[in-house]
Amino acid sequence: MSKTGTGAESLMLSLMAERVDTIFGYPGGAIMPVFDSMYDYLGKLNYILTRHEQGAVHAAQGYARVSGKVGVCIATSGPGATNLITGVADAMIDSTPLVCIVGQVGAQLLGTDAFQEADVVGISMPVTKWNYQITEADEVAEVIAKAFYVASSGRPGPVVLDFTKNAQIGKTALKEYKRCSFFRSYIPAPIPKSEEVSAAADLINAAKKPFALIGQGVTIANAEKEVVELLEKADIPFGWTLLGKSAVPGSHPLNMGMLGMHGGYAPNAKTNECDVLIAIGMRFDDRVTSDVKMYAPQAKVVHMEIDKAEISKNIKAHAPVLGNIKETVPMLVAKVHGAKHAEWIASFAPLYKEEKEKVIDKQLHPKGNDITMGEAINLFSEKTAGEAILVTDVGQQQMFAARYFNVNKPRSVVTSGGLGTMGFGLPSAIGAKVAAPDREVILFAGDGGIQMTIQELGTIMQSDIGVKIVILNNGYLGMVRQWQELFHQKRYSSTPLANPDFVMVAKAYSIAAKKVAKRDELASTIDEMLNHKGAYLLEIAVEAEDNVFPMVPAGAPLSSIRFE
Repeated sequence: MSKTGTGAESLMLSLMAERVDTIFGYPGGAIMPVFDSMYDYLGKLNYILTRHEQGAVHAAQGYARVSGKVGVCIATSGPGATNLITGVADAMIDSTPLVCIVGQVGAQLLGTDAFQEADVVGISMPVTKWNYQITEADEVAEVIAKAFYVASSGRPGPVVLDFTKNAQIGKTALKEYKRCSFFRSYIPAPIPKSEEVSAAADLINAAKKPFALIGQGVTIANAEKEVVELLEKADIPFGWTLLGKSAVPGSHPLNMGMLGMHGGYAPNAKTNECDVLIAIGMRFDDRVTSDVKMYAPQAKVVHMEIDKAEISKNIKAHAPVLGNIKETVPMLVAKVHGAKHAEWIASFAPLYKEEKEKVIDKQLHPKGNDITMGEAINLFSEKTAGEAILVTDVGQQQMFAARYFNVNKPRSVVTSGGLGTMGFGLPSAIGAKVAAPDREVILFAGDGGIQMTIQELGTIMQSDIGVKIVILNNGYLGMVRQWQELFHQKRYSSTPLANPDFVMVAKAYSIAAKKVAKRDELASTIDEMLNHKGAYLLEIAVEAEDNVFPMVPAGAPLSSIRFE
């Protein structure tokens, strides 16, 4: 005879059966039965109380991206649920697996405009992989099993479950939990076709100037080793998208740098020179391609992707290879020939040299008195030697960090890509540190982005989370200001910022903090920060009107890259 319990207890048992070890969230009236049930599991579950629901969902994202597990967050109904939506949308476009559980008024009150009632299913539908409203306690376990399966399989994404209060308190049989691995209406990944792999191999084997584009799909599939084997066997130089940064070690000799708007001159220029372009786990985002009509028109395109909807959506694929790249890349490795493209690879060097002379040297070794973002980030990179986890907010510091902070381990970059969510950095760094407590987690944030979720310093204080926070303070919304300078005649509308004393704010939360404005104090202060046990906030006053270059203006062809 099975034991009887509430829907809330069924939820807790289901989460435990899914091997959930951490939950981020914020309580409220409509989700109270779940929090009451969770009280009995706090010795087995690590619950992180954030200061805002947006903080909870971003923290769950950071946790998921670093751990490779499904991130879990819980919030109440109405504004609690709607406060999650920005993070849910961010997770959807960046393919991050989440299960978000939100409270809802009792089923008998649905549609009555009851206190804190909101149509969460309708609101979240466009930005979720799946959503569902649980109205009966008996369906909890089965729905949770489906939610984790959908969130984590195929192309991952967020799932939102709207949990009515009557279903939370209602009684149900607590049967043995069955994890989901199949249901008829959902096919997470297409079966690879050998003829597609053969067609791709034929193009690669005939290539004189192959170039690979590495995306986050490599990390999602845990296919880093397989992709390196392909690149090395066929001697293919590669570039990477922002989210694909840690998929292959930054120190790899075939690594030619970041693609796209603020990417390197060499990988962007060579995209329009290669004869075969091999896209692996990336979706040809507009920040990579810019003007699609002028993007690699000379190249035959091999596109290895799990999501059929991405094939030829933006760039025509001459040889699509559908399937999980953990499976398809080894199939391709078996069919490609060992090759050498020494002359082609060597042709990247002069372009890098030109970029170094025009941009990199100025950014990393400035002659002015003010510290630059580039030199500060590069110094952190040197001192952490590719071992740290890089987390960024969105803006200039994000692009500088992508360019100058080296990482050599998988799952070492956490940033908001497709949605570009300011405020993402601080809470996602919390999640990253919870997922990897033994690794250094360094957040780079601007003075604008940090203030969107600065209340999460309270989460760091309460849960004793040892994140290293670097605020690169230029007194502006830097990226917007850069566009105003370059394209709007320096009409700085709503971009100058009056900021608080960040050091005093940090100390109010019992977090060690310091500010540095002089170059000769920077290295020793970074050492002090890295040697400190626990959280530390370092504010660095940087050059006010520094710009991120190279830059391809939005909508322009890659050939329009600017160095100033």
